[in-house]
Amino acid sequence: MPASSTTNSQTEFSVLLETMRRLRDPGGGCPWDLEQTHASLQHTMLEESYEAMEALGSGSVPDMVEELGDLLIQVVFHAQIGAGAGTFTISGVARYANDKLVRRHPHVFGDEVAATAEEVKTRWDAIKGEERQWKGQQERSMLDGVPKTMPALAYAQAVQSRTQRAGFRWEDMSQLGYGEQLFNLVNAARAEDVEAEEALRSINRCFYQRVAGAERLAREQGLELANLSVEERATLWREASVSQSA
Repeated sequence: MPASSTTNSQTEFSVLLETMRRLRDPGGGCPWDLEQTHASLQHTMLEESYEAMEALGSGSVPDMVEELGDLLIQVVFHAQIGAGAGTFTISGVARYANDKLVRRHPHVFGDEVAATAEEVKTRWDAIKGEERQWKGQQERSMLDGVPKTMPALAYAQAVQSRTQRAGFRWEDMSQLGYGEQLFNLVNAARAEDVEAEEALRSINRCFYQRVAGAERLAREQGLELANLSVEERATLWREASVSQSA
């Protein structure tokens, strides 16, 4: 990026930070903004995230600029609340983000080599595992980083992708009409007075428990999931199921 573009970006961001500081200034800020807390803004953050996703899918540049700007306001808002409480600042947030990007891209900022996107994903997951060990979180499941508050369908896709990269594989579904099948399933569930969202959340919980159980069994036996054969993984999966039912 040209130096002038970087300078302009820094200037605009500094102006945004100053605007938010004034809005949260107890001596003359906005009464509504001053009343907000991290908790009170949770729903707004979620709404702005969805609106940004919709704009990205639309391909409309003005919409993307607007909605990403709204999402950025939320980040700056929370950082200013943190600064006022003396807990964290936007500098700390930016530093953490930059450190993570550098640490998780050793093929760009270090000596490692990754020729394909798949190799990058594999190394990314390995680095995340190392980070859990540094933090004393080696007992956490690989799925703990996926927010359980995500919509059930999105959560299902996220946890399936993550476990597949770690070596868990299951029989593929047919490649026909996923959306139509899901829509019909929801309609059938409604006819039976079954909440489709909760039904999927329930199976997500079961899947999480079985994956976490299989991971625990592997640790107890000194095994690495990615190095196991199909039969060995299936055995762990069955044992986790038995443990879950007990």
